[in-house]
Amino acid sequence: QGYYTRGGGIGESGDFITSPEISQVFGELIGIWYVSEWIAMGRPKAFQLVELGPGRGTLTDDILRVFNQLSSLLSKCDVSVHLVEVSPKLSETQALMLTGGKVQSNPEDKSAYMKGVSKTGIPIFWYRDIQDVPPGYSFYLAQEFFDALPIHKFQRTEKGWREVLVDIDPEVPDQLRFVLSPSSTPATENFIQPEETRDHVEVCPEAGVIIQRLACRIEKDGGAALVADYGHDGTKTDTFRGFRNHKLHDVLTAPGTADLTADVDFSYLRKMTQGRTATLGPIKQREFLKNMGIDLRLQVLLQNSSDTATQEQLLHSYDMLMNPKKMGDCFNFFALLPHHRLVRPDTKHKPESKSPLPPVAGFGELLLK
Repeated sequence: QGYYTRGGGIGESGDFITSPEISQVFGELIGIWYVSEWIAMGRPKAFQLVELGPGRGTLTDDILRVFNQLSSLLSKCDVSVHLVEVSPKLSETQALMLTGGKVQSNPEDKSAYMKGVSKTGIPIFWYRDIQDVPPGYSFYLAQEFFDALPIHKFQRTEKGWREVLVDIDPEVPDQLRFVLSPSSTPATENFIQPEETRDHVEVCPEAGVIIQRLACRIEKDGGAALVADYGHDGTKTDTFRGFRNHKLHDVLTAPGTADLTADVDFSYLRKMTQGRTATLGPIKQREFLKNMGIDLRLQVLLQNSSDTATQEQLLHSYDMLMNPKKMGDCFNFFALLPHHRLVRPDTKHKPESKSPLPPVAGFGELLLK
């Protein structure tokens, strides 16, 4: 009976809207980020693009368009797409968006439950779990994915940490309420960091497990992961909320009918990599997109569009993505990269070969050549 299993209301007519649904530029710049990392890592012969919770498939579609436009660059590279999606309804929508609906269910291969070919000729596979995705050099993408995973909530009291639990309200029929656990729970014992200074903490153990898996895979097979989500660096407390028809909705009312979300704690994600990979960020969405050249891309699109309506739409969507009061400041970008991408191996035997490491696009000033 889950919200996403039954469809998940993404888009103008749904419960919430995401950056790729607002502007094609968002996905294009992410596509460019992956290509620039592929070049910086020495142009490996193959890579998998793995997206976690791909929504309607809009973001992957925009990225594939970039890969297609840069096909001369990627011509010798074997690219495949791997989507991790639990919702049968959303995987149908993705298949329609990415392949025009030309997919086949895949009973003989137990790991992928569906496969198809993108309109640009790239093979696409669907999985229910990140662990089913085959190993190999991979670029991972999690855009508004971690915020949808369940959290544990904790409150500091005079008696120590207590877990916030959901209970049936004895006064009001069919009404839920929050209560504090009478004593400590297994979660309070295991999920609170000893150095924690906040009085109220939200922990998403599932996010920790997934980040560990990504970090292990990147350490072993190479690649990179890009996480885009609203969140904080271990500073916020109570962020759990619901959205329905683009309005805030009481999380305890009509469960399963609203999008439930909590800000991603990037400091927790960083800890959970356990040093297996280097991490960059979080940096604000507007800074990342600016560094990736969004202003330049906007100018090109404005010059290429003749009608005022399209130009207004472009400016409106740019404002939505970049305005600090809209999405510009509350959304963040965070990356996992192999350590060797940021630290040059010891070159004392060949000091003359100390060429500078290429900067990581998006996370620093982009030097336009």
